[in-house]
Amino acid sequence: MTKTILITGATDGIGLLTAQALAAEGHRVLLHGRNAAKLEAAAKTVGGTTEQYIADLSKRADVDALAAALRKNHSQIDVVINNAGILKAPNPVTKEGYDIRFEVNTFAPYALTCDLLPILAKDGRVVNLSSAAQAPVDREALLGRKMLDDMGAYAQSKLALTIWSREMAKELPEGPVIVAVNPGSLLASKMVKEGFGIAGNDLSIGVNILREAALGDSFADASGKYFDNDSGQFAQPHSAALDAAHSADVMQAIQDALTPQA
Repeated sequence: MTKTILITGATDGIGLLTAQALAAEGHRVLLHGRNAAKLEAAAKTVGGTTEQYIADLSKRADVDALAAALRKNHSQIDVVINNAGILKAPNPVTKEGYDIRFEVNTFAPYALTCDLLPILAKDGRVVNLSSAAQAPVDREALLGRKMLDDMGAYAQSKLALTIWSREMAKELPEGPVIVAVNPGSLLASKMVKEGFGIAGNDLSIGVNILREAALGDSFADASGKYFDNDSGQFAQPHSAALDAAHSADVMQAIQDALTPQA
């Protein structure tokens, strides 16, 4: 059956290759990017049935507009793959005063997913790209009151993403499936090249598990779980994600950060 699948950060790397794989299977793929020229090129590369959506996920107004456009154009989306992420940036602070890693890697996918829940199929999936790099979340850093180094911010933003995946899954027992996936460490993405100066491993390692997470039977009952593709199995995330008090603190901080100030 043909599915409608949104992939954020679909203009290069694992997002682009995953889009290609899914389009080749006949699915309608909604491509997100922040650059019009790259998005156009990606659509040509992907082929099949695609739509293009431009948004800078570091800007909250863009996230809201993206969700509104998707709701306008679609009565149902079957799968959301929150793939877009950032490790390094020339200016790591957004205009709202938050670390761009938390903004793009944590807040944007959370806000987008919440905004799309009314049109997400109950038997659908939300696949959040986590990482093997996870670290306990410093509330002050999450709220933009303390700066971290690149890897510190990245690792905390990915644990925060994993935490909200787990917590949202608890709130949605009837679906859709919400799952966090480490697609594989040090894959050959632009982020890995920029962050670590190495070519990285075959991206198809990550593409295969994202396709399975989006559509495969092995993830049908995986809501709230974390899949570690380095070990090739469902696993426990960082222990801080299993700490109820820490998770509650992170969820409250996300709500506080996303609530407009009077």
